[in-house]
Amino acid sequence: MEEISTSELVSQACSGNRRSADQLIQRVYEQLRTLATELLRHEAPAHTLQPTALVNEAYMRMVDQNRVDWKGTAHFYAISARMMRRILVDHARGKKREKRGGGRKRIELTDDLCVTDRNEEDVIAVDDAIEKLASLQPRHAEIVELRFFGGLTVAQVAQALGVSKRTVESDWTFLRAWLRRELSEAADR
Repeated sequence: MEEISTSELVSQACSGNRRSADQLIQRVYEQLRTLATELLRHEAPAHTLQPTALVNEAYMRMVDQNRVDWKGTAHFYAISARMMRRILVDHARGKKREKRGGGRKRIELTDDLCVTDRNEEDVIAVDDAIEKLASLQPRHAEIVELRFFGGLTVAQVAQALGVSKRTVESDWTFLRAWLRRELSEAADR
């Protein structure tokens, strides 16, 4: 019996096929958990979300997406990254509402564009920058989202967006500088 592709499982699961949904989560769970662990590794040490909870919430939101025209496994992981981003941003906004106040601190980026010791304000600042970028250059916003929140490689981003690896590399060089500037300005406000 031929094994069903991950792309087909994604499509069937989102059409309501419970068996396919179960097979899909078994197949992709470890990769999603690795992504969630990496995302949370950059969060503040006292962060209350755990990788398992982040994966479960993202997965449930994705399977509920009836209007998505899934374009394969890379697209599935891209949407996973977007869902995890939304969950982290929603969580950060909720925590920020609880705190209300406190001085902002400078946001520092590492060379691979990770925020060091991320806190709620940092996640919100990156989200705001991505939203701003989306209004100017939607593809560029997707690249930042997939690299920053999704942890995808340049090759994976190129596949997910249907562009060449060289295009993503070129855009990524520009986008790192743009994002550093945006976050620096946000920290100074």
